[in-house]
Amino acid sequence: MTRLLLVLLGVSVLVPASASAQTAPRTSTPTESVRQDLRTRIEAQHHGLDALEVQGDEVQAPKTIRHFYEQRAFAPVWIDDRGPRAAVDSLLAVLTRAVRDGLRPAAYHLDALQSLREQAKKSRRAAPGRLADLELLSTDAFLLYASHLLTGRVSPTDITPSWNIPQREADLVQKLASVAGGGSVSRVVESLRQPQPEYARLVRALDRYRHITALGGWPTVPEGPTLRKGEEGERITLLRERLQVTGDLPTDQTEPVDTFDTALHEAVVRFQERHGLNPDGAVGPATRAALNVSAEDRVRQLVVNLERWRWLPQDLGHRHVLVNIAGFRLQVVENGEDVMQMRVITGRPYRQTPVFSGEISYLVFNPYWHVPHSIATEDKLPEIKNDPGYLARQGFEVFQGWGADARPIDPSTIDWSRLSQKNFPYRLRQKPGPLNALGRVKFMFPNPHSVYLHDTPTRGLFARADRSFSSGCIRVERPMELAEYLLDDQTEWSAQKIQDALDTSSAERAVILREKVPVHLQYWTAWADEGGAVHFRRDVYERDEALHQALTAPASAK
Repeated sequence: MTRLLLVLLGVSVLVPASASAQTAPRTSTPTESVRQDLRTRIEAQHHGLDALEVQGDEVQAPKTIRHFYEQRAFAPVWIDDRGPRAAVDSLLAVLTRAVRDGLRPAAYHLDALQSLREQAKKSRRAAPGRLADLELLSTDAFLLYASHLLTGRVSPTDITPSWNIPQREADLVQKLASVAGGGSVSRVVESLRQPQPEYARLVRALDRYRHITALGGWPTVPEGPTLRKGEEGERITLLRERLQVTGDLPTDQTEPVDTFDTALHEAVVRFQERHGLNPDGAVGPATRAALNVSAEDRVRQLVVNLERWRWLPQDLGHRHVLVNIAGFRLQVVENGEDVMQMRVITGRPYRQTPVFSGEISYLVFNPYWHVPHSIATEDKLPEIKNDPGYLARQGFEVFQGWGADARPIDPSTIDWSRLSQKNFPYRLRQKPGPLNALGRVKFMFPNPHSVYLHDTPTRGLFARADRSFSSGCIRVERPMELAEYLLDDQTEWSAQKIQDALDTSSAERAVILREKVPVHLQYWTAWADEGGAVHFRRDVYERDEALHQALTAPASAK
């Protein structure tokens, strides 16, 4: 939470504008009248004598507002002797555009501000109380919208308790002071937007899908047998119309509209690739379900993922590893460019991969697998009970105790049938080798979740569209390429030397990186690539709805 956002904390209170307007002393100029009215209201609120509510809208940042106006002797920002400054109109325009970032303009007093602005336009000499209303609401709207653009409308820890990533920081009071000094409202607000290019691409995608929604969305494809190339029928006509709406199929096709031709097959493949489905070009149940998700639902999906981007820091690292848990993919980014991408396998819904950031500090070749207690008791114990030879065949060792006090136990001396999840005083360790669950290398970024990236002997799972199979750690598709990249600046660990070390030894060996590499484990169910294609994924952990509900709740300062 930023320094500024800490200032925003506090209990909001309510004050009727009319009462304070009556108590404001008469002064010689509108500016002085507003100044006196502001002072009366803010001081009364601070001492608990009155509340701070304007035009029925609750002021959300009373502490910051009091601090700001006290520092400037209650001089107004948005009002001068001629009435509302041009900055008010600029602020209204900025708030109206909040929708492009997936935020709701109504959450920033927009209706009340527009009403007050109209009243001031109609009256050459608006009542000082109404001008003070406009002043207070404008300041509160600016601070609230600015804080939401900067770090999100919802606190990430409310949705993701494991969140440990520092958020972006800015002095919003100083930003407001720059507006008071004549600075452009639009430029000041624009400087607070998430600068990552992925965010800008999502903003454009949201605008596109909102436009589709405004035009009526797209048709649904009725239930029925799987549709394949060469078939004909009314369902194919609807399929063609559906794919033309989202641009997967060009609209200049001349073939009969009820024929599943080559162009339509290629369009289905494009759609499947954008939605993380098996790109076989056939419209079976999974593809039809994705086709029939409404445009409105896709808009909501884009909105919640924009919020997730606002939670991230401004700098992810000049080179970093980015894992999209919901998208089952890993990117290596260097100086803003993707230099490597690969598939990953992430945690099952009941053993979810957590969202957090860390730093890859070392690699381990030929790693032992120290089996977590939960996996040992829930997964391995039933296997051992059913198959007495399982441990020896899979290369597992059994220990009792930890550290220097740990002692190996002969598995044949243990009555496994008497053990359970609550009664399991042993520790399992799998030796390095071709059957080791971690494969030939693991990538370590120490964290309280005991999560890391690693190789795997079960390569076939990478061919699956849905890859939520792990127990929380992330299995990577091409681990040796990733290892070579991370060790590229260490000549003693060339690609050939890495392979030689693995071929000639089965001993575990740790290699410290000269430069730690940030790694960010994130959860995105929608994104847009550099070419503008919009990708959607199934909400495998069912997190989108909770965030959507939080985003549509009444706005408040964090």
